[in-house]
Amino acid sequence: MSSMLRSCFPCRSYTVKASTRPLSERWSRFHNRMRMRMRMRSPSNSSDAGGTSPNLLQEQSSRSTGQGWLRGRFPKLFRSQAGLASPAGVGGSAATDGRQIVHVEEPPVVIPTFEQNLEDRNLREAAQLLIEQERHLFGEITESVSLKCHEEEVKKLATDREALEKLVFQTLEGSLEVNDDNMAAALRSAVEAIQLEEQQDQLWRQNQKTFPPWRPSGWRKRHDLMLRRLVENRLDNEEDQKTPDNQVSALQADVQGMGRQLKEDLLLVVKVLNNCYPPDMDVCNLYARMFHQSFSARLRKIAEYGLEDKDGTFLLLWVNKYYPGILQKPELVNEIDAEALGKLLPEDLLEPLEEQFLSNQQSELKTNLDNVLKEEKEKWTNGEEPSREDDCYISTVAYDVIVLLNGRMTSTQTILGDQQKAQSITDQLKDFMQRYKVFQEDVIKQNRANSKALVKATLHSIQQFSDVLVRKKLLLPEDVRESCLCVLTDMRQSAHAYLLNPVHKVLKPHYQKLGTSDWLKKNPFEKLLSSIEKELEDLQGSSLLCNQELMGQLHQEVTVEYVRRLLKGDVKLKDREKQQNAYLTVKDNAESLHKLFSSKGSQEEWLKEILIKIAEVLQLQDVPAIQMQIISLGSAYPDLSEKQVSALLKLKTNLSKADRKTVKATLVDTLNATGADLNTRPFFCRIEIR
Repeated sequence: MSSMLRSCFPCRSYTVKASTRPLSERWSRFHNRMRMRMRMRSPSNSSDAGGTSPNLLQEQSSRSTGQGWLRGRFPKLFRSQAGLASPAGVGGSAATDGRQIVHVEEPPVVIPTFEQNLEDRNLREAAQLLIEQERHLFGEITESVSLKCHEEEVKKLATDREALEKLVFQTLEGSLEVNDDNMAAALRSAVEAIQLEEQQDQLWRQNQKTFPPWRPSGWRKRHDLMLRRLVENRLDNEEDQKTPDNQVSALQADVQGMGRQLKEDLLLVVKVLNNCYPPDMDVCNLYARMFHQSFSARLRKIAEYGLEDKDGTFLLLWVNKYYPGILQKPELVNEIDAEALGKLLPEDLLEPLEEQFLSNQQSELKTNLDNVLKEEKEKWTNGEEPSREDDCYISTVAYDVIVLLNGRMTSTQTILGDQQKAQSITDQLKDFMQRYKVFQEDVIKQNRANSKALVKATLHSIQQFSDVLVRKKLLLPEDVRESCLCVLTDMRQSAHAYLLNPVHKVLKPHYQKLGTSDWLKKNPFEKLLSSIEKELEDLQGSSLLCNQELMGQLHQEVTVEYVRRLLKGDVKLKDREKQQNAYLTVKDNAESLHKLFSSKGSQEEWLKEILIKIAEVLQLQDVPAIQMQIISLGSAYPDLSEKQVSALLKLKTNLSKADRKTVKATLVDTLNATGADLNTRPFFCRIEIR
C-alpha cells in the first residue's frame, strides 16, 4: 500500500498502518461511511438506484481496482491543490483557473448503531444490521480462512443476536396486551425481524458455505410456539381469576370465563394485531386456530367425565350457540374462517351429551303435556264449565300445548344446533293426542251436565291444532303431523256426532214425511224447517270457525237425509204436472234449507246445487235432456251410482225401462271417461239404496 501511494504521489510521504480494531467494528465504520457517501449523491442517481444493499456495496468494492478504488477509499488524498490551499476551507470559496469553487456544508447523516436500534425498539433495523455483519463475516470465511481467525467477531455477533432475540420475543410475549401505538409499532418491528431471520435461514439452506452456528435460527417456529403458549396462559389465567357466582356452577363459571377471554382476545387480534402482521402470515386465523384448539382441549377434558344435566346443557350451548356466535360477530366474520375450525367437541363426546339432553327434554315435555290435560280433566270432573269468549266456549289446551312444544323445539334446536334432532322430541305430541282423544271419549260417554259445553270448547282446540298442523306452522316430522291430523279428524267427527245425533232424533219424525204425497203439500217440510231452526239455537256456543263447521255438517246431513227419503220412491210422479210440482217443491226446499243454514253460519252452498240438479231431472221430459242433466250431475259428483240414478228415474213413472237404461248407460260412459276426481266432495256415497 505504501509503495503504491509513493509511486502515485512522490512529493509526499505516506504511511499505511495496519488496523488493530476488530473486524466487526471496522465493518461497521466502513458501512456507515459508505451509506453517508451514497446519501450525498445527487437525487437522480439515488432514485434510479432504488437504494444499494450492503452486499452489493461489498461486491462492488471487492471488484474495483486502481485509482477509482483509492479515490473511493481515500478521498482526501485526491483533493485538488487549490482545495487544500483554500483559506476559506469548508463553506468558503477559492479561485481556480479564474473560476470560484463554492463548498456548501451539508448536515451529517446519523445512522443509528445496533445498540441504539435496540434501545428504540427498532428491531427490524437491528436485525438487518446483524444480518449484514453476518454476511460480511461469513463471506470471508473460506477454506483458507478458518472460523478461528474471526473467533472474536463471531462471538460478538452471537452476543448481539442473543440480545436482539431476547427483546424480539419479549415484545412478542406482550402481543395480547398491546394498547397503544408505540406497543403496536414495536410488535410490528419484531414481526418484521422474525421475517428477516426466516428469509436468512432460507438463504443459508441454499448456500454450501460454512453455516453460522446459530443457523437456522427457527425464529418463526419459536414465534408460533410462543403464541400457542401465550394463548394457553390467557385461558389458564382466566380460570384462576374468575369471580364467584352463586347463580352458576364452578364448571359453568370456568367455561364462561374462558369464552369471554377468547372473544376479547380475538377482537384485539382482528382490530390491532392484524395490522402488525403481513397478510401472508394470516395472523387472525393463526390465533383463531390456537384459541379453538386450546378451548376445545379444555372442554374435552370436561366432557369426558359424567356431567349433571345443567352442566351438560351448558356445554352444548357453548358448542352450538355461544362459540359460533362469537365467530359470527361482524368484526370477526370476514377475518376468521369459522367453517375450517369445526366444532369444539368431536361427535363421540357430543353424542352422549345430546342423548342425555334429549331424554331430559322428552321427559320434561311429557310432564308438561300431562299437566295441561290433568288441569282440563279436573275442571270437568269438578263440574266447571269451560271459559267463554264472545259467548263462545273456548279451551286453552291447544294453545298451551303449542306454546310448550314450540318453546321446547326452539330451545332444543338452539342447544343442539340441529333441527332434525330437535324434532325427535315431538313424538310426545302423538302420545298426548291419543290421551286427549281418550279423555274426550270419556266426556261423551259420561254425558255430564257440563259435557256438551266442554265438547264445544274442545272443538275450539281441535281447530287450533289443525290450523297449526295443516299450515305447518310447527316444523314437525311428517309422520307426527299425519298421525296427529288423523286423531284430530276422529275427535272432530266424534264431537259432531255427539252434538248432532240428538238433533236428528228430534227431526226423525219430520224426515219420514219427505218424499211422500204429503210432502208435496209443503206442510211436512215447513214443520221440519221449524224444528231445525229450534235445534240450531241449542247448538250455538262454539267459536266462529267451529260453528261454521258444525252448521255445515248438519246442513250436509239434513240434505243427505232429504235425498235418501226422496229416492226411496214413496211418491209416484205419473204425469208432467206432478213432475213439475215436484220440481218446484224440491227447488223451494233447497232454497229454504240454504237460507236457514247460511244464517247460522254454514258455508256449504254446493248442497243447494245438488237438490236443484235433482229437481231439474224430475222436470225434464225429453230423454236427451235428461241424459245431459245426469251427465252434469255425475260429472260434478262422481260418487253418483247407477242404482241412485235408477231410483231417481223411477219416480218418473211415465219413463220407460228402456229409456232408464239408456240414461244409466250415459252415466256409466261419463264416469268411465272422466274417472274419479279426488277434489270433489263426497255426497251420494252416504246414501244407500236397497
